[in-house]
Amino acid sequence: LSGIAVASKDIKPAIRVIGVEPAGADDAARSLKAGQIIPMLEPRTIADGLKTSLGQRPFAEILRLVDDIVTVREESIVQAMRQVWEVMKLLVEPSGAVSYAAVVEGSFKASGANIGIILSGGNLDLNRLPWQ
Repeated sequence: LSGIAVASKDIKPAIRVIGVEPAGADDAARSLKAGQIIPMLEPRTIADGLKTSLGQRPFAEILRLVDDIVTVREESIVQAMRQVWEVMKLLVEPSGAVSYAAVVEGSFKASGANIGIILSGGNLDLNRLPWQ
């Protein structure tokens, strides 16, 4: 998130950068609201790439450049993964699908706006897809 925010704001300073996290691993959202790092003690999410806690340097950039961080439900992450597969024929890991899950849930106002979504990672076991 911090790297995307730095690159995005460098290209277009007026752009809004909104991060997305699973509700069960929401340390960045809570930290941004508190203005200080609140560690994630017991993350519970299918998005295992988002279970780690924030570092000081990335958090400094998040504080400086990120406009908001929203959270999404586990069901929305799975739905987003499946929709990306069905429509685009791309397999994205749960951590990479959280950004689209925010769109699925309607977690932020975007009516009439141009939206860029980062879909990342194919780090998943095809025998353990969450909709099988």
